[in-house]
Amino acid sequence: MSERRALLGRIRMWLILFIVCLVLSGLTAFPLVHELRWAEDLLRSSASPVPEQFPALMEWITKVRTGLDRTDAKYPFVLYGTDWLAFAHLVIAVAFYGPYRDPVRNIWVIEFGMIACAGIIPLALICGPIRGIPFWWSVIDMSFGVFGVIPLLVVRRMIKRLEALERAPRPEPAPTAAPAG
Repeated sequence: MSERRALLGRIRMWLILFIVCLVLSGLTAFPLVHELRWAEDLLRSSASPVPEQFPALMEWITKVRTGLDRTDAKYPFVLYGTDWLAFAHLVIAVAFYGPYRDPVRNIWVIEFGMIACAGIIPLALICGPIRGIPFWWSVIDMSFGVFGVIPLLVVRRMIKRLEALERAPRPEPAPTAAPAG
């Protein structure tokens, strides 16, 4: 297998991982009300040490679940915003098909993703306090940007190597002697 083909395979593997994570992240934004109920029940179960070990987390999960339940009961249209959040994740995941097909030509999508990951940090630091989000939860949100940028940095570096391989002059085949005739 050529170096180029091996590199392309690794790029595609990383991109598939990134796309799957974006899709899963998007899909989990649709059923928020049910997910929060399930998470709270799980964390409150007798097998869970969370209520005793992390009371602030338990209090936050309960507050968020209560807020979502009340919003869903009285103003379900507000949750339409999280449907759009989910949809945005799915659309962004589709954009990464471009680099999957032609990484060198579509490296800009990778760089766009890196910028978006970096943008998570100021968003969490600015909007978190405005919306009453605990700082430790904002740190969890910021971790999505930090962990999200890692595969994109790896992919970008590999795409640059692929680009260099494609631009490198290919050795000319050795001339063959013409048959004597």
